[in-house]
Order: sequence, then C-alpha cells, then structure tokens
Amino acid sequence: MTEAVSRPTLEAVAARAGVSRATVSRVVNGGDGVREPLAERVRRAVEELGYVPNQAARSLVTRRHDAVAVVIAEPESRVFADPFFALQLRGISKELTAHDNQLVLLLTEGRADHARVARYLAGGHVDGALVFSLHLDDPLPGLIRDAGVRTVFGGRPDWGEASGTDGSGRAGAQDRGVVYVDCDNRGGAHTAVRHLVDLGRRRVAHITGALDQTSAVDRLDGYRDVMADVLGESDPRLVVESDFTPAGGERAMRELLGRCPDVDAVFAANDLTALGALRVLRENGRRVPEDVAVVGFDDMVPVAEQTDPPLTTVRQDIEEMGRLMARLLLRGLADGRDREHPPAGAGYAEGAPGSGVILPTTLIRRASA
Repeated sequence: MTEAVSRPTLEAVAARAGVSRATVSRVVNGGDGVREPLAERVRRAVEELGYVPNQAARSLVTRRHDAVAVVIAEPESRVFADPFFALQLRGISKELTAHDNQLVLLLTEGRADHARVARYLAGGHVDGALVFSLHLDDPLPGLIRDAGVRTVFGGRPDWGEASGTDGSGRAGAQDRGVVYVDCDNRGGAHTAVRHLVDLGRRRVAHITGALDQTSAVDRLDGYRDVMADVLGESDPRLVVESDFTPAGGERAMRELLGRCPDVDAVFAANDLTALGALRVLRENGRRVPEDVAVVGFDDMVPVAEQTDPPLTTVRQDIEEMGRLMARLLLRGLADGRDREHPPAGAGYAEGAPGSGVILPTTLIRRASA
C-alpha cells in the first residue's frame, strides 16, 4: 500500500493568491469578470502549487469536456495497416493538442459497434465528433444526428435522397448542410488520367476504390470524364473494382491483364492499390513505365517513394485535412451557437446546404509515369 499524495485544492490556491474561491474558479474555468492583476495572481498560485482542476467538477461548470471523439468507420485491422489513417489522425491530434483537447478514438468493427459508438456519443463524454471513412450504407450519420453531437465529417457525404432518415439510419436530403472536409477527388483523377493520355497512352485502365465510398466514386467519374473526352466513350472492360488495399490492387491487376492484355496505363484509386498493381506487373514481366505507366492517388510518401519504380501520384494533403476537420469543429464549439438552439441536429451546419471545404490536389511526377 502506498500513501495517497495530497492534491492542492481550490481553497489552497485561493489562500495563496489572496482571493476568494469563486475568483479562482472563474479564472481556472475561463470565466469573465476577473481583473487581470487578480487573474495573474491566481495563475501564479496555480503554477506554484501545481494545482490540477478536477475535470468532472469543471465540466459541471463549463459544460465542456475538452475531449473530441474521432470515429473511423473501419475495423482495427484496416486502420492500423493503412498510413492514410495515421496521417489524418496526426493532423487531428496536432490541432486538438494545440487547443488542450483530448482525442478519443472509436473504431467500428461491425454493426454491433454502431450502437456502442452512438451510446457513447449521446452519453455526454465528449464535446463533439470527427467522423470519416464512412460507407454509403453506414447508419452512423443518422445515429450521430440523433445523439445531438456537433460533428465534422471527413469526405463528401452522400446518404441518399429521402427526406430525413430511412430504415438504415442514413441521413437524407435535409442533412446536406453537414460540415465536411474533402479533397478534389474528381479533379485529381482528371489530372492523373489526362497526364497518362498526354504521354500517348490510349488503353488506360482504372482500378477503383471501394465504390460504396464517395471518394472512389468521384475518382471513377474523373477517369470517365477524360476517357470520354479522348475516345468518345470509356471501355468498361478497363475498369476493375477494388477496395483501396494492396491485396485488392493485386487481384484487380491480375483480372485486368486477363481481360485486356494490351493495357498500357493504369490509374489506381490510391497508392496502396497502385503498390499491389506494380507487384503483379513485375511478376508478369511488364516494365513500368515502358510497357505500362502507373499513377496512384494520395501521395503517402512512405509508400509512393519506396515503390519500384517510385510512384507518380496525385497528392492530397491528408494531414492538413485532419487539422482542418478539428479546427472547424473547435470553431463551431467555441462560437456558442450549440448552446442557443436545441441539441437535436446540433452537429449540422446552419445556413446554405453543402457546408463543405474542398482542398486542391496536385500531380507529383516520379518514375512510374
């Protein structure tokens, strides 16, 4: 057994500073109405005594927890294997840390986890939520709306046309005003495929991401835009659906070579898919870029610079996307509007529909194309 260490109390700080307990409470909890000389005395006493506010008691006063949930709608095995999530979490963590907020990570392994996450958010443990990697049939948006938690989404939302929510819990047309951050997926894909066409390639294939996610759909649309412009139409045999993973890229590339052995270029939906495609091309004796040029999407440097050959890819600033998501959420929490309106739907932006921020993309040229 060890003897408990006595923690300095609010009263001890008040005595050291020579002020009332109420004055100390206002300063510690960020309240107004304390003259700067007194506030400075309190802050000095807090530092000298090493006083740490009781978070539970502080939350009762401020109605803030200084904690934000980050909800990733993917299983643990995917999150910790894909550097995309690490980059986005790093951006979020940096922004939250700069504002003295804690990050609470919530993952969804399956349908049973959706109710668990919803209960946690509705339980008042966090001030808001950052949610990304949603799939089109995901019930989380509707559950989060019902929880009344201010939310910023990563990725362009597209949850159906019905008003309100349908049986799956998906948010409908009335929720198109959600706050979200995304990159220009369609424009980035357009740039990638145009680059391949400008190199003289005409049998340009596309290995898609998971088509139940808007990023994959937008990148497919960008590919089709260019192919239709160049050839008048796109050959459906040159499009193979995958899932944003290296193994999916390998499977798709094998299928593509079986369908269209004359393929001379591949636009992969992300860098991990391109990594898998490059392996299969090498196994089949196809030289890159001489025989088949390859372009990815994301510019995850640990992947793109270490492929063989180094990968030409479309860069999106993944870390900045995470920082911006957190910044928008904290700004929404600070502006006080969530305390002036009923909580239902407080996670959704007021004003014009489609309150999204779209970040630009850039083509990064390396040796693969």
